[in-house]
Amino acid sequence: MEVQKGKQSLQFTEAPFIISSASIVGKKEGEGPLGECFDMVCEDDKFGEDTWEEAESTLQKEAVALTLGKAEQTSEDIRYLFAGDLLGQNIATSFGLQDYSVPLFGLYGACSTCGESLSLAAMTVAAGYADQVIAVTSSHFASAEKQFRFPLEYANQRPLSATWTVTGSAAFLVGKKKSKVQITGITTGKIMDYGIKDSMNMGAAMAPAAADCIAQHFDDFKRSPHDYDKIITGDLGTIGKEILIDLLLEKGYDISQVHTDCGIEIFDAATQNTGAGGSGCGCSAVTLSGHFLKHLEKGSLQRILFVPTGALLSTVSFNEGKTVPGIAHAVVLEHLKE
Repeated sequence: MEVQKGKQSLQFTEAPFIISSASIVGKKEGEGPLGECFDMVCEDDKFGEDTWEEAESTLQKEAVALTLGKAEQTSEDIRYLFAGDLLGQNIATSFGLQDYSVPLFGLYGACSTCGESLSLAAMTVAAGYADQVIAVTSSHFASAEKQFRFPLEYANQRPLSATWTVTGSAAFLVGKKKSKVQITGITTGKIMDYGIKDSMNMGAAMAPAAADCIAQHFDDFKRSPHDYDKIITGDLGTIGKEILIDLLLEKGYDISQVHTDCGIEIFDAATQNTGAGGSGCGCSAVTLSGHFLKHLEKGSLQRILFVPTGALLSTVSFNEGKTVPGIAHAVVLEHLKE
């Protein structure tokens, strides 16, 4: 079961485990610093499909298949799917996962969806409502550009503040069976809006939400940055990272020595022309699955705070001149000591 901690957090008395996980990425991600960490790198970013949207659906379908295969499980062993993407009506998820015939909770937390899906998966297992569930998220550079910015054929100029949407998907099998990694707690974020209207500067829009969630987590759990080997945000990039550190310093917390960002880790901005870094639902998901989860399994990391961040905008809200609110969800992941 779970125990309420403070205002926004839960600590699990019987913490669920991440039993298996798998990550699939596109060509550009495979050429980045973490390229060798991922389970599959596809040279064709359409993944053999006719459209970008179908390609993203294939990403999710294959990530779930790999995750099930690693655990020697089938879809019949899974009680629920918690899944989401960036596309309208979650179409990457619905078309990608429909053949599994598993009860589905379709989620939208923008780029924070990996944290949201893992949180809900852990809550469901810890509360005894399921023995095994899967959390899966995806994003695709071309489908996201087409929906939120400009189709690739426009060849538009990108400002340095813009982030590069990761083409990738990762799935996590969460359950009661023991493994090397436990989800021991969560902090659910609130919507934060600092009045940012620049859709090409998502790091600035999301950083306040990350700062609020992290500070609340410290307060709820009575912890400090020193209690974590790493505090890992999802999609802030280089600009958002600086804003986050400054905002938390104002709240009395210095995370500069333990903080990193998935959007910074996944690309080499200098050689890959990715602006401020990576973003998208797939960014934090594949970086956690392919990179950080392996360090937790080995024990080179003992406890991390994983904080994916999302910008809550749509083409409609942006075109109507609305601001870009942000949200973040924190998940505590720990190495299980024998």
